Amino acid sequence: MQFWCLDMQNLENFSEPRSIHVLLFDEFSNHCLANAIEPFRAANTIARRKLYVWEHFSIPGGKVTSSSGLPVETRPMTVAARGGDYLFIMPSYGYGELSNPKMSQSLRAARRRYATLVGMDTGAWLLAKAGLLDGRSATIHWDEYTPFLEAFPEVNAVEDRFVIEDGLATCGGASTTFELMLELIRREHSPTFALEIAALFMHGDKLDMYDPLQRWSADALVRSATALMRRNLEQPLSIPELARQLRSDQRTLEKRFQEKVKSTPLSIYRGIRLREARRQVELTTLSIAEIAERCGYRNTSAMIRAFRQEFGHPPGSYRRTS
Repeated sequence: MQFWCLDMQNLENFSEPRSIHVLLFDEFSNHCLANAIEPFRAANTIARRKLYVWEHFSIPGGKVTSSSGLPVETRPMTVAARGGDYLFIMPSYGYGELSNPKMSQSLRAARRRYATLVGMDTGAWLLAKAGLLDGRSATIHWDEYTPFLEAFPEVNAVEDRFVIEDGLATCGGASTTFELMLELIRREHSPTFALEIAALFMHGDKLDMYDPLQRWSADALVRSATALMRRNLEQPLSIPELARQLRSDQRTLEKRFQEKVKSTPLSIYRGIRLREARRQVELTTLSIAEIAERCGYRNTSAMIRAFRQEFGHPPGSYRRTS
């Protein structure tokens, strides 16, 4: 019950969806684009409502082609005069040619219209050239870190995977884009909500047990535990067995869950199983008994009681109204 209700309380604060405008340039990374948008698509799917909406823009509008040849139709930035919640700035290889006075002027104007500007991949270079990162911490794709450090001494360049400051965020590339999006979602909703999105993409699916830093990282341990839970629904693992497979101990595992998501591994596991049950109730014609078994309930009545407690209706009536 706790796993879902924590998120529902946060979702109630969103009367209108957050608006995301993605500013693309030729030679952009479609890997970066997918990692920027898919977490928000997943957030909408899990929440059963539009928490986020997005549109693709370019300076002139029209077709923009990624570095791998993927074409994307965009709208001209002139139609985005009202701004929005987020502007994702996504250049890649051509950032040098884009670093011109006209681009800087456009980004300074956008700073007044958007709550948050996000420089992805080499986007931090354009933000810095516009003077928007002066006195701020920022990061960039690590291949460009040293030139960035030398070109903008007024920026506190750091080798972090992503950096979030008031109204500005930067990250270093495709995988770090995904992590930044999860962090934005975590801050707007809850750690458990972001954790479920991460698990949906199998983020943190494997924990490198031979890397002592990663082994004892709370983020890595919680993500890996959640991924392991998702892979073991029909035959749920006990929490001691879960900890053993992660080469941790139960006390450490439970402490890390409290630190990161303010919940217990058992509660998170239960929530994952019940939402898988809900998905099967909505999307399949399987009997309730078979769904219960597939989600680790040997007693169908126990699953029905837990389902009603979690979602407010028993699975049968939920199926009829969904």
